Amino acid sequence: MTYAGTVSGPGGASPANRNRCARSVPTSRRALARAVQYAKAFPNMRINAVEPGYTATDLNRHTGTQTVEEGAEVIVRMAQVGPDGPTGGYFDVDGPLPW
Repeated sequence: MTYAGTVSGPGGASPANRNRCARSVPTSRRALARAVQYAKAFPNMRINAVEPGYTATDLNRHTGTQTVEEGAEVIVRMAQVGPDGPTGGYFDVDGPLPW
C-alpha cells in the first residue's frame, strides 16, 4: 500500500505532501482490518478490498498505465460476487493478494 518515490503536488515535492501520504497508510490499514472484522461478523455478506491498479485518472494527471474501464473491471467483478463467493479478502485483477 505504500510506494517508494517522491510525492509531489502542483508545487512539486514537499514535506506536506509526503506527510499526507504517510498519514493515509495507517488509515488504510485500519479500514482493511475493519473490513475483515465485518466479513467475519456478517457471514451472509461478502466484504472484500479491491486494488484496481494504476489507473489513468485526474488524480494522477492521467499518468496511469491502464484505462478507467480496465481499473473498474475488478471492482465490478467483486461487486457481483454471489453468496458463495470469497469474503474478507484483498483482490486485484489477477485474483487474491496477500494481506
